Amino acid sequence: MNNALLTLANVGVREAGKTILDRVSLTLRKGEILTVIGPNGAGKSTLLKVALGLMAPSTGTVHQHDGLRIGYMPQRLHIEPGLPLTARRFLQLGGASAMAINNALDEVDMRGAATTALQALSGGELQRVLLARALLRDPDLLVLDEPAQGVDLAGQTAMYDLIGNVRERHRCGVLMVSHDLHWVMAQTDHVLCLNQHICCEGHPEHVGSDPAYRALFGEMGVHAIAPYQHHHNHRHDLHGCVQPEQPHA
Repeated sequence: MNNALLTLANVGVREAGKTILDRVSLTLRKGEILTVIGPNGAGKSTLLKVALGLMAPSTGTVHQHDGLRIGYMPQRLHIEPGLPLTARRFLQLGGASAMAINNALDEVDMRGAATTALQALSGGELQRVLLARALLRDPDLLVLDEPAQGVDLAGQTAMYDLIGNVRERHRCGVLMVSHDLHWVMAQTDHVLCLNQHICCEGHPEHVGSDPAYRALFGEMGVHAIAPYQHHHNHRHDLHGCVQPEQPHA
């Protein structure tokens, strides 16, 4: 399997006579971000369950690197309104040390909200706490299901910047599902467009020009491959590669 963290080969899933996934293959290596996009009902959540080992495929094979540590960030977290649970206490439920929790909160810029009740956090703050929880496992592979769910536009930019920084700092692989094409595609290394089967895949600009992608997402999808803006002293091309700023004349 070379240096692959995760490999799916010709995976198929059928339930109650219905095809959910059909001959899906992917390979994710250390330090790569692979983003799965597709319409509702495309099988994205099922694909994550298979990748995580929570669901056995009907056909095909799944291989995880020996000893693979996975950090998982769910799409949403339901919290009972009356549950007295602060962000720090929530992270303590996994048995992590105080130092590890502080480090994770620092990494997602949430130390200042450690004693805030989860119900009082904004959508973006709650997503950061969920990301911190995933990072407590010191993952080789980070699996993110709609990481910017319920986050405003500015928060989406910040979240995907943060995911990129986490990838660079930990050199982990990232398998991400998202509908937020405009924000994700400039950051990712490889895009897989799913609609039960793989419609197209490759670098973002390759996928964006593919007829299958255009058929699924229309003109809005075509324009959604534009990269979001960073406020750094560099820029990224559509591969996610850093390009130096050109000097002013």
